[in-house]
Amino acid sequence: MLKIGNLKLKSNLILAPMAGITDLPFRLLNRKFGCELAFVEMINVRSLGYNSRKTQEMLATGKDDRPLGVQILGCEPDFIVRGLDILRDYRYDVLDFNAACPVRKVTRRGEGATLLKDPRRLNKLLQLVIKNSSVPVTVKIRSGWDKGSLNALELALAAEEAGVSALFIHGRTKAQGYSGKVDYGTIARIKAGLKIPVIASGDILSALLAAKMFEETACDGVLIARGALGNPWIFRQIKGLLEEDKLPVYPGSAEIAETMLEHLDGCISFQGERNGVKIFHKFFGWYVRGRRGIRRLKEKAYRAKGRQDMAAVIEEFRNKKSPVRGDFFVGDRPDGLRYQPTSLV
Repeated sequence: MLKIGNLKLKSNLILAPMAGITDLPFRLLNRKFGCELAFVEMINVRSLGYNSRKTQEMLATGKDDRPLGVQILGCEPDFIVRGLDILRDYRYDVLDFNAACPVRKVTRRGEGATLLKDPRRLNKLLQLVIKNSSVPVTVKIRSGWDKGSLNALELALAAEEAGVSALFIHGRTKAQGYSGKVDYGTIARIKAGLKIPVIASGDILSALLAAKMFEETACDGVLIARGALGNPWIFRQIKGLLEEDKLPVYPGSAEIAETMLEHLDGCISFQGERNGVKIFHKFFGWYVRGRRGIRRLKEKAYRAKGRQDMAAVIEEFRNKKSPVRGDFFVGDRPDGLRYQPTSLV
């Protein structure tokens, strides 16, 4: 069990906020396969005041979409307070403050990962967020700005002193972005130095890599981002490996096709047929990645404009029974064994 403030979770596998990805249909689909706590897309506190249609869509939820987390981005106290006041009209269970986003358009405004440079300022902003929040507050950081300023432990202690209920830590610096090696050692030191839960992020791309993160850092939970793209089964696979020592079994074409149809219909129900199909284009590519001989199918999927066209492509994929590349989803187990999937249908 993972406890974040007054929120008690049965699962310590969390779906991360991803821009343009973690909308309501995507969250609901991942919950079906074992995700318990899921985050909406990151929201800039300035945009909350505009009450735009896009912001409303990002915050759209339903009775089956709980527990729910909201992640905010910002650095200006007045806008943070105003944004949190607006959020009082929405139902959610956890509020995360982003001090990790490495994207240039974010950092040049002094937001996101820029706050890694100033632990004292981060502490003050977190105190402000906590004071104006009615739900548990967490923060996401990175291991540092670059290899010359690996100050994650100092940042983590400043966040804990401010009163956050849990800490999310991505094991890369801002300079690394999403490339290079994850620094498991830094995450382990933070876990050893804090009293609050520490949830680790970075390369949770498979059940094997999730197990590696738990083994090497003793973290309390993992934050899954890219690993869930076209792969909602990752939650089921991680649970099976950690709780029952079952090696991951990647689904065959039939299950992938059924899941794609469910996701497609969810997108259409949420956005309408035209926009829903357009949004699903990118997801199709993620669902079929690693498969041989599907380039033509991907091209047809990207040209699809209606549900009938997209469903026909999905059915063609179901019947094609494309084998998985031999080097796909290969990983190391903590006990040194290797997982090498056979060709799947």
